[in-house]
Amino acid sequence: MKEITIGKNDAGQRLDRFVGKAVPLLPESLLQKYIRLKRIKVNSKGAKRDTRLCEGDVLSLYINDEFFEKPREENSYLKVGTPKLTVVYEDENILLADKKPGVLCHSAGQWDYNTLIANIQAYLAQKGEWQPKAENSFAPALCNRIDRNTGGIVIAAKNAESLRILNDKIKDREIEKFYLCAVTGTPKPASGRLENYLFKDAKKNQVYVKDKPMPGAKPAATEYRVICTKGRLSLVECRLLTGRTHQIRVQMAHAGWPLLGDGKYGRERVNREYGEKGQALYSYRLRFDFPTDAGILNYLRGREFAVESVDFAEKYFGIAELRDIWSKMQENC
Repeated sequence: MKEITIGKNDAGQRLDRFVGKAVPLLPESLLQKYIRLKRIKVNSKGAKRDTRLCEGDVLSLYINDEFFEKPREENSYLKVGTPKLTVVYEDENILLADKKPGVLCHSAGQWDYNTLIANIQAYLAQKGEWQPKAENSFAPALCNRIDRNTGGIVIAAKNAESLRILNDKIKDREIEKFYLCAVTGTPKPASGRLENYLFKDAKKNQVYVKDKPMPGAKPAATEYRVICTKGRLSLVECRLLTGRTHQIRVQMAHAGWPLLGDGKYGRERVNREYGEKGQALYSYRLRFDFPTDAGILNYLRGREFAVESVDFAEKYFGIAELRDIWSKMQENC
């Protein structure tokens, strides 16, 4: 139990709002529950959530010690009440999550509990699969990342051995990733391979395409095929052969087919016309090739997983479900 004496500058606040700021790791749902159960008291008595605090009031907080820790990424899962998570696949070793556009994989410079990793850790902790107090150092971790405004499958490892294996497999390019994107124009030929060199300006977080080798530029290769075209937009599947920053976005733009909604490499006029403020790009399926030994993950060899649907595929091309994408590929419309 901890006690807090209300000072002059804290007086006048509602009980629930003050405790929410004083104990930032406490989820809103637990905060309201603890008030109802009188585990949060004012002057030794139960109080309603909208009670106005007065100078000199003494709050008694019967709350677990971990909620009083200083907020940081490692404990941000504690703040998550009901995890917001779309699970594509899960077993005892891994979890594949469908990250939605706008969600960060990790916090970006400041504490944030609305991240994918915080929600995954909260999900596993609440299920009892991960017990932080029983672990010396390991916590469920992401094996790959996706840009904030890009959606798609992110792999999470539930144990240290799986994390080690998956990191090696990603490094050795034994996991294939396929993306869907909506581009302006119609790529010709309908399928092909984009190869050039990408130079990243880290200060500007901008990538530039070079057609010839130059110091600091890295080779990049992407295979693509058009699934269908409607009006001025085309739905394209891309397969990454290398993994460079902004690779699909910058290579497609350089080829003359910028992604819809891309504020960095796209066409501003077209983006405004369609009302899109984030790139239409989705890492929609992946395949565990595993040509070499994968240890405890050998059972995943050859298996392929995909999300159920992609918003912009339905919005602009009428493709509501993944099986519709397969049909379009067969039709080669």
